[in-house]
Amino acid sequence: MGIINYGTFIVSAIVLNLIPGSDTIFILSKSTLGSKRQGVISVLGISSGILAHTFLAALGLSAILATSTLVFNSIKLLGATYLIYLGITTFLRKEALTTERAELTVNDWQIYKQGLLTNLLNPKVALFFLSLLPQYVDTQSQAGSLPFFILGITFVCTSTIWSLGIAYGSSFFVGLFKKNERTKKMTNKIAGCIYIGLGLNLLRATAKTS
Repeated sequence: MGIINYGTFIVSAIVLNLIPGSDTIFILSKSTLGSKRQGVISVLGISSGILAHTFLAALGLSAILATSTLVFNSIKLLGATYLIYLGITTFLRKEALTTERAELTVNDWQIYKQGLLTNLLNPKVALFFLSLLPQYVDTQSQAGSLPFFILGITFVCTSTIWSLGIAYGSSFFVGLFKKNERTKKMTNKIAGCIYIGLGLNLLRATAKTS
């Protein structure tokens, strides 16, 4: 199969998925500010983004990010801008939507696309796969790109399971406070600030790589 220490990779994938990042924040915001359905759809979008990064790494396209400062900074700038945009729109949201209104005002495709872009426009994810996957691929194997795909899909599976747990768990917990409009509005502000902070952090990283 061309893979070495597969069990170790699975353990590493699980541990790495526990580390919160922009994907986790996005899922939490959709599950708590919107609904459980929106949280699940956001997970599907993010998982699709991870799968896309897997294919890029397997095909060697992610290596371009490691060698081209222009491409790296351009994609990172797009990702940072998108996170800041999500932060501003979330922060300025004046109303705390009920679950029913949230389902009506935001369609599934919009949530899926936001999740996909949140992950896909983060070049750090591409570089992460580019540095992680080769460690578990047998360089003497004649399997070609197959080991990369298997490892990537394995990571997607562990990530999806963990992310769905976050979506369901956070939705259930926040459901206990659904009647408190002040709490929901405050959550909008907090989530918005976190998005903006993540975007600014991404911009700062761009400046360092210049």
